[in-house]
Amino acid sequence: MAKTETPRRIRGTQDIFGDEQRRLAHVLSTFERVRALYCFQRVDIPVFESTAVFARSLGETTDVVSKEMYTFEDRGGDSLTLRPEFTAGIARAYLTEGWQQFAPLKLTTSGPVFRYERPQKGRFRQFHQIDAEVIGAAEPAADVELLVLADQLLRELGISEGVTLQLNTLGDAATRDAWREALVAHFEAHRGELSEDSLTRLEKNPMRILDSKDPRDRPIADSAPDIDAYLTPEARAFFEAVTAGLDAAGVAWERNARLVRGLDYYRHTAFEFVTDRLGSQGTVLAGGRYDGLIGSLGGPETAGVGWAAGVERLAMLLEEPAAATIDAVVVPMGAEAETRATGIVADLRRAGVAVEMAYKGKMKARMAKADALGARFAIIIGDDELAKGVAAVKTLGAGTQAEVAFANLAEALR
Repeated sequence: MAKTETPRRIRGTQDIFGDEQRRLAHVLSTFERVRALYCFQRVDIPVFESTAVFARSLGETTDVVSKEMYTFEDRGGDSLTLRPEFTAGIARAYLTEGWQQFAPLKLTTSGPVFRYERPQKGRFRQFHQIDAEVIGAAEPAADVELLVLADQLLRELGISEGVTLQLNTLGDAATRDAWREALVAHFEAHRGELSEDSLTRLEKNPMRILDSKDPRDRPIADSAPDIDAYLTPEARAFFEAVTAGLDAAGVAWERNARLVRGLDYYRHTAFEFVTDRLGSQGTVLAGGRYDGLIGSLGGPETAGVGWAAGVERLAMLLEEPAAATIDAVVVPMGAEAETRATGIVADLRRAGVAVEMAYKGKMKARMAKADALGARFAIIIGDDELAKGVAAVKTLGAGTQAEVAFANLAEALR
């Protein structure tokens, strides 16, 4: 009979365990704690949506839609896509679930997202993001609050050192239209020197030439006109309000006039927190204002601003995570002690004490397990202890030992 081949992990996916899992869990628990301080509500949305949700929100010409989406037809013949990001699904939910009545809405979410791209360090085909959005608030204060939230998150994770907030304005619709016209004229004048990708972008998405990585495009992109000459008074005032808010909150920032978002629904603030600690993949958190998105999905014109960050990227910047610790390991010696220990372990766990049971091996091996697990105490139960109704509680760091009545164990361990 032929041997069955062992199944392999799919390329670009991960099995997350041990220290790696602790790092990711630390990022997520810190995010949950900080978002609660800012009074953001948690929302959970489907892992897949109708393909149209992403095609319309991300734009047919973006790399994500044209090359990277996991799209499939279900049994009913509908085209579905695994989410490549969160904002589009949240905007769809805002419309279909009638959440307009709760606006302005401050929302966060997290979970896996999917992109079919070349796997490399810190980049996977199934990876994890955290996401924060404010929907229905047109005021610059919403942008400021999101940026201060991001800044505090990076500080509380202990990774803010060497991370810089880069900030730009994309102006309002009138600003963008005028700037876009100037960019097209500039790039048309250099058409013969542009890369093939940039020639395609020139037809559909000229702003994206500004962040081209192709060396042929860089001199032309660098000499392109800045947006500042085209800002309307309203757009200028909006950007000044955002920067004044960041200054008041003590958040350092620097202007990057080349930071763009290609899609037409982006307005005003665009930002990235960048670092040189991840090699070429320098962005750890990015976002912007997308006042035109919900309108482009067929809803009423609705203000929105948000950001997302890759959990794996953030986790790579963390110091070595502390090993998991537990309160106690119960070491029963003998069949009768094991039965009694089962009840004691259940009672301790119900009392909120983290306890493991050391079932196997001689006393020395069981005590070694207690040490390896980082337990503070070993609770030893043998025939002598059963007869007296007590456990021998050993404090592992100090090596001291005391007898504690079974009924008082939870209190003694606290």
